[in-house]
Amino acid sequence: MDEARVEALLQRARGGRVLVLTGAGISAESGIPTFRGPEGYWRVGSVNYRPEELATAAAFARMPEEVWAWYLHRRSVCRRAEPNAAHRAIAALERALKDAMALITQNVDGLHLRAGSSAERTFQIHGNLDWMRCSVECGAPMRPIPEAVGLDWPRGRALDAETAALLRCSDCGARTRPHVLWFDECYDEPRFRLDSSLRVASEAALLLVVGTTGQTTLPWRIGLLAARRGIGMIVVDPEPGAFTELAGCTPHGVWLRSRACEGIPALCRRIEEVWN
Repeated sequence: MDEARVEALLQRARGGRVLVLTGAGISAESGIPTFRGPEGYWRVGSVNYRPEELATAAAFARMPEEVWAWYLHRRSVCRRAEPNAAHRAIAALERALKDAMALITQNVDGLHLRAGSSAERTFQIHGNLDWMRCSVECGAPMRPIPEAVGLDWPRGRALDAETAALLRCSDCGARTRPHVLWFDECYDEPRFRLDSSLRVASEAALLLVVGTTGQTTLPWRIGLLAARRGIGMIVVDPEPGAFTELAGCTPHGVWLRSRACEGIPALCRRIEEVWN
């Protein structure tokens, strides 16, 4: 029955824009621990900090070197991971549909781009761990983290003076900060594509949600907008959550209880067939 419902949704949306929204679940299948799992904790002195405590502007103001060390470790974990079949299928779908598809991702690991999704059509609404920007907003552009920092930052390693110097703004000399959206910050357009994300959500004919719990505000706004507009919504997730419930409340929603690597490749191939 789910296959018939999915096919009906695809035929109904045929030729319109496809919007893909991804969260931590898709990257977990590449071996990246979820943000709030036990691997996210970080010891500073005798104190264990939870990710929700470290991923804030307030924490960075108090202990910038410790926060940077945590993010460099997270970046190392992400860079050891490889894009999986679901990442590659989404990238292939974009190559086929071009401007008829957009990708919004909550993930900061860069796996979608490494799989081949284009930077132009990929809205990284929570940032990217490979980039840094000036912490005092001097006007300098965002820059990649220097190669000299390296991609192997062991858990617990402190920030040394040489690395701290590399993480200075080359324009004004102030500290840089990771290019991520922190818990005590707001979405905006220049850095996190807020307006662009809402625009493509208002234009989409089909929303495909993969591996997100809906715990952050912009993805949830996108889901609610899709439900209010009455467009097709396909949620691929092995476990129930806010988006699976939302799909069940809209007449044009369906939940495919599947892991991303199991369900997404075939679904993307079928979307390409129907659209072309």
